[in-house]
Amino acid sequence: MPRMNRNVEIKAAVSDLAAVRRRAEEFADGGPTVLEQEDTFFACPHGRLKLRRFAGSSQAELIYYERSSVSGPKESRYIVYPTSDAEGLRAVLSAALGVRGVVRKTRTLYLIGQTRVHLDEVEGLGQFVELEVVLHPEQGVGEGQAIARRLMTELCILPEQLVERAYIDLLA
Repeated sequence: MPRMNRNVEIKAAVSDLAAVRRRAEEFADGGPTVLEQEDTFFACPHGRLKLRRFAGSSQAELIYYERSSVSGPKESRYIVYPTSDAEGLRAVLSAALGVRGVVRKTRTLYLIGQTRVHLDEVEGLGQFVELEVVLHPEQGVGEGQAIARRLMTELCILPEQLVERAYIDLLA
């Protein structure tokens, strides 16, 4: 099995995405990049498997990930496989595994240090912030959790706003 990448992440439901955007812009090293994404989730015996398509592009990514369902900063392990044949891959995986559901969102991406800050407007769910602290091979989960907690404070994300479940689970 290929080596899995790791990050520490949180997801929070927010009522004022514009306020979080203003704070993110104060700290951002890069961005904003606006992405229209459609994630097709497939039935999977363990972990999650999704095909992410980007509006206006023939490029897509097949993403497998494992993550516990807890509300605080948590480790996620993942593998990303780029493809230029999203329709063909979707057809094969749909036939073999079945489609669990589809998540559509507009994502505004900022970079703050080693963290990807996602400001998401999710169709049928509302507004969310995701922080993904991309871990370097030598970094432990505790260091990533500390970075995520610091950014939560800087972005005014409160513990009671944290969401433990994935968008696909919230839509179900």
